[in-house]
Amino acid sequence: MTSTSLNYAARAPKINRPNTVAVGTIVWLGSEVMFFAGLFAIYFTLRSVAPDLWASEAGLLNIPFAAVNTSILVASSFTCQFGVFAAERMQSRSVGWKPTQWGMVEWFFLTYALGAIFVAGQIWEYATLVSEGVTLSSNAYGSAFYFTTGFHGLHVTGGLIAFLLVIGRAYAVTNFGHKEATSAIVVSYYWHFVDVVWLGLFFVIYVLR
Repeated sequence: MTSTSLNYAARAPKINRPNTVAVGTIVWLGSEVMFFAGLFAIYFTLRSVAPDLWASEAGLLNIPFAAVNTSILVASSFTCQFGVFAAERMQSRSVGWKPTQWGMVEWFFLTYALGAIFVAGQIWEYATLVSEGVTLSSNAYGSAFYFTTGFHGLHVTGGLIAFLLVIGRAYAVTNFGHKEATSAIVVSYYWHFVDVVWLGLFFVIYVLR
């Protein structure tokens, strides 16, 4: 190889290939969009064919409680993103007690706590509705409600497990590097997706009349 070729190779810009894990996650989330679209279709179909059942059963929902629970989940998206910002600057843990000095681990622990509170709130809501006669087998509305919110709750639980894995990995490695930061970013994609889906479900289930 000539010196001219070597100089050209040195000056040539590097091609940054997209991370395969991130791309795979985005593609998988695309399939999840179709799945949840089917769940939304169940609700719109039920509303059109059985408006009286919809009105009577939806009247039992505790909308203020659901709104507070929703705000907790939305807040977790912000804390998750702060954790991503820390991961992008390769800061795995806190360098001080102030939130502005927190690392990815602290922000993700807070996100985990908020997500766990949301799931606990959903379980409490289930218990309340069951005591009022709204069960999975009571009628079509009950089946649609528990099916859609239950599957979303399973997705939230999966996200909580993912946060623990990312946090554990941060503690396990000696040097927090690009792979660990990428894992945090990928988990954030999933968590933001779960939050956005819930906002849609909240509007359809609790707000739409």
